[in-house]
Amino acid sequence: MARIRVGELDVHIQRMSAAGSPAESPPPLVVLIHGLLIDSLASYYFSLGPAFAESGMDVLMYDLRGHGRTSRPAAGYRLEDFVSDLDELLDALGEDRPAHVVGNSFGGVIAYGLAAARPDRVRSVIAIESEPPMKPWAEKMAAGLTGEEGGLLVKDVRTWLAADPQRNPRPFQLAGRILESTTLREDLPRSRLLGDGLADIHCPVFALYGADSELSGQAGRMAATLAHCRTVVLPDQGHSVLVERTKETADLISGWLADDIHTPLKAG
Repeated sequence: MARIRVGELDVHIQRMSAAGSPAESPPPLVVLIHGLLIDSLASYYFSLGPAFAESGMDVLMYDLRGHGRTSRPAAGYRLEDFVSDLDELLDALGEDRPAHVVGNSFGGVIAYGLAAARPDRVRSVIAIESEPPMKPWAEKMAAGLTGEEGGLLVKDVRTWLAADPQRNPRPFQLAGRILESTTLREDLPRSRLLGDGLADIHCPVFALYGADSELSGQAGRMAATLAHCRTVVLPDQGHSVLVERTKETADLISGWLADDIHTPLKAG
């Protein structure tokens, strides 16, 4: 376990070094970003992280603000705060390698946000069951997090917590604390959004969806809109792609990255 000071936060990070990488050739950097509320870097530590390190990449995982073992400030939970945290974390680590940024669910939203705000930092975006931060995403966040009794996502967490306190898994306990002790519910739906047409995304994108997820409907539009985008829709699969199809996900992403890893970055 390691923590590093980033602005107001003590950020919990885990790193895995590339296996068998020659010293004279720095390996590619992959950054893994977890999802919202009930997630942490642990979901990658036991899934994609080891596979990517074994395939020759340096892996960086971290807990988002308010999540896992990273500090939980009372306020500051708009998307741009999460994007700034990652940007400053890479600065604090002295990283100047453009990264392959992998995001699961909300983590993918952050990846798109970083690609738009700091295109020099992002070599590619790999989005697992995610979408760019545009109006439809903001509307879903509002429906999930706000309302007189809380949104749909808030109700789900509270239902889990009320059902049987003795059997509640720790992630749901932590999610409840985030919702009750921070301004995340109010902040996230008010985040700064990308413009229509995804004109701010210039890097290659790999987008992976479950066929039974509502997000899979955007696969065709993503492939048609972005100049360098591949989409894969997994049959008989809902939102939990990373958890339920871990090896397939690792193989698909590694295969997509393979050519790019060994291709020098173009100037400019």
